Amino acid sequence: MSRKDFQGAVFKALADDRRREILDLLKDGPKTTGELCAHFKRVDRCTVMQHLGVLEGADLVIVKKSGRNRWNYLNVVPVQEIYDRWISQYARPSVELLTRLKQDLE
Repeated sequence: MSRKDFQGAVFKALADDRRREILDLLKDGPKTTGELCAHFKRVDRCTVMQHLGVLEGADLVIVKKSGRNRWNYLNVVPVQEIYDRWISQYARPSVELLTRLKQDLE
C-alpha cells in the first residue's frame, strides 16, 4: 500500500464516530474484543468486529491473540504521521503569529 493510500485509510478509519470511540477506549490500555463489544450495548458483535477490521487495516489497532482472547492495542504512530504531514505545517504560522503578538504586547 502506498503512503497516500495508507493515509487515506487512516482518515477513513477516523471518519466514523464509533471507530473514534473504540480508539478512545483503547487509550487507557489494551482491551479484549469482548470488552469492546460489551461497551456498545446497541451494536451487535459483528458490527464492532467490522469497525475493528477497518481500524486494524489502517494500522490504528494492533491485534494480539492469546488463547481464546483477542487483545486490541492502540497504535498512535499513524495519528502522529497525520499530524506531522497535515496539522503541524498549518498550525506553525498561527503559533508564530501568536508568539509575535505576545512579544509585541510585552
